[in-house]
Amino acid sequence: MSDKQKNLITRAITGVLFVAIMVAGFLQPHYMVVLFAIITGMTLWEYTGLVSDIPGVRVNRFISTVAGVYFFVAVAGNRLGFVEGFSIFVPYILTIVYLLVSELYLKNEQPVSNWAYTMLGQMYIALPFSLINVLAFQVSEHGQLTIDMLLPLSIFIFLWTNDTGAYCSGSLLGRHKLFPRVSPGKSWEGSIGGGILVLAVAALIGYLTSQSSTPHSLNIPEWMGLGLVVAVFGTWGDLIESLFKRTLGIKDSGSILPGHGGMLDRFDSSLLAIPAAVVYLYSLTMI
Repeated sequence: MSDKQKNLITRAITGVLFVAIMVAGFLQPHYMVVLFAIITGMTLWEYTGLVSDIPGVRVNRFISTVAGVYFFVAVAGNRLGFVEGFSIFVPYILTIVYLLVSELYLKNEQPVSNWAYTMLGQMYIALPFSLINVLAFQVSEHGQLTIDMLLPLSIFIFLWTNDTGAYCSGSLLGRHKLFPRVSPGKSWEGSIGGGILVLAVAALIGYLTSQSSTPHSLNIPEWMGLGLVVAVFGTWGDLIESLFKRTLGIKDSGSILPGHGGMLDRFDSSLLAIPAAVVYLYSLTMI
């Protein structure tokens, strides 16, 4: 068996296990919270390790990672009603203040870069992952909690569908480069093909949920709108991570997922798609 065949098999096995774990994580609310708390921590740890390899840059990996995980859990607890009010976020704010003030005393070579990369990790990774709690745990004006695991799961279904459609249509029809400076392999034809497949899957989800005894709050056009938002911003998320890796001069963000690279490689699309989905869904309530 050639190395290429072995790599293909490894990639396939890892992909199947990854999807199985992700889907299982959305079966129960507490499964999702635990799963994404771990994902947030692993992704932040990977990110802080990458930026700490930049000459002159030294971020506090441990405290940055703990802060991001705490923020995720705090948002989950707040949305679930375990802790009401702003007080749950005070430890996180104090931690961020510490990370800023500590540079006055550490005498690092590039303190401003340390600040910038520390805050980027919180904004780029911790915040988007935390917003998945907003999708899953919705609170009405009267304070009534509604748990909807389909919404956060659908984000990843749309992302996986978009990747599959883009790969197939790009391989068959790809002629015009989408963003050659950052990702030479992506084409306009692939992106359009992926988006069309996402719209079809979104319409199917909308149809199936409308046929149930308790129809989903989103109708078919709204599901399709969500799918389109996820496809567009997911593609941008992929390109942003590619730009990040090119800036650092690396091919993969890590090797924790055999055949798929690191955590950032696997979740890059979702880091923009999740916030975009939250904004889209909130915009529907204001129309």
